[in-house]
Amino acid sequence: MLTRMSERIYSTQEVANLLGVHKATLLRWLYAGRIAEPKRTRFAKQDYRMWSKSDVQRAREYKEANYRKKPRRKKAGSMKARRSKP
Repeated sequence: MLTRMSERIYSTQEVANLLGVHKATLLRWLYAGRIAEPKRTRFAKQDYRMWSKSDVQRAREYKEANYRKKPRRKKAGSMKARRSKP
């Protein structure tokens, strides 16, 4: 967490946690252009995304409009099915 002139700045991992998605999902949305890229800063030869509250809100709006977690399918050879066989 960084603060810049009383504005909270979030890391990509923090934003993923706030949205309830995996970091890889959030990065996939960024790379595909589905959400706008937040401001970046370079420190010690590394680029860091600096997410503002408005960036987080845009990502949240995208998630609510387009993302729904699909239910998982049951595997054919589940442990419960194996135990019920005589």
